Amino acid sequence: MPLARARRQQRAVDYWPGFVDALSTMLLVIVFLLSVFMLAQFFLAREVSGKDTVLDRLNKQIAQLTSLLAMERSGKADVEANLAALQATLDSEQKEKSNLQAQIAAMNSGASGADQRVTAAEQQVVAEKQISAQALAEVDILNQQIAALRKQLGAIEDALSASEARDRESQAKIADLGSRLNIALAQKVQELSRYRSDFFGRLRQILGDRPDIRTVGDRFVFQSEVLFDTGQATLNDAGKTTLDKLASAVVELGHEIPPEIPWILRVDGHTDKRPIQSAQFHSNWDLSAARAIAVVQYLISKGVPAERLVAAGFGEFQPIDPGDSDDAYSKNRRIELKLTEK
Repeated sequence: MPLARARRQQRAVDYWPGFVDALSTMLLVIVFLLSVFMLAQFFLAREVSGKDTVLDRLNKQIAQLTSLLAMERSGKADVEANLAALQATLDSEQKEKSNLQAQIAAMNSGASGADQRVTAAEQQVVAEKQISAQALAEVDILNQQIAALRKQLGAIEDALSASEARDRESQAKIADLGSRLNIALAQKVQELSRYRSDFFGRLRQILGDRPDIRTVGDRFVFQSEVLFDTGQATLNDAGKTTLDKLASAVVELGHEIPPEIPWILRVDGHTDKRPIQSAQFHSNWDLSAARAIAVVQYLISKGVPAERLVAAGFGEFQPIDPGDSDDAYSKNRRIELKLTEK
């Protein structure tokens, strides 16, 4: 019995150093595997997207190893109890190791592809730097062009300011000339009004105080019967005699009026509102215009300059008396003479 007990003690002494060596080796392997797992997990996460199942299994195994390490720290008794499990796990880990090595080989081949991509990226960066240098050169050119344009704009603004100053001076001169012109026109109008008064006075002296020839405002009015027969636009003999006197007065007045005064003698024909019954004239417009033209043509034949005469027909639309009596009709049938400016 003492001999058997001594042998058991001797065996126990021989077992533990081996067990410790085995455990140390196993821990080193575990640490190595953990490092490999971490590296594999890092590269697999970047390069391999379809290995989710393997990563899950590795995570479970790492959790088991972590649990085993915690159990080792808690005491040798736990290590002895789990030694068999660790041996089994070691076998499976060796299989996994071979798998990982294959994956690492695949990752190495992928790394060469990554190197190629890095080289391509570097080439692209160089190209982009060249493009950037060209862009900077173009920006410098654009800045120079902008500076030149700003100088041109400044010159244009200076020229515009000078032009605006000249324009203001011109406007002032124009305003002054306008005021002078208005004054001159007013003087001309006053002169023309004076000549008009003289003209009407002469006509009144020449024609006498007749009820069928009268002055209305700035117009000298002939009743149509003085110059024309009823419904006609041909001057009668009495009308020609009257217009002879008128033409003499106009010619004499034309010699007296200064040439710079733009005067004209306007001859206006008017009718009453009754529709005309004539095959020669389709409307009162035609009759009134024809009578005014007849007067103008006769005055031209008597020496009045044609450029100083204007003929206009108003029909029945400018009545003196809006009534419907014979007296109103007689007043509205008329030839008006007006000395005015062009």
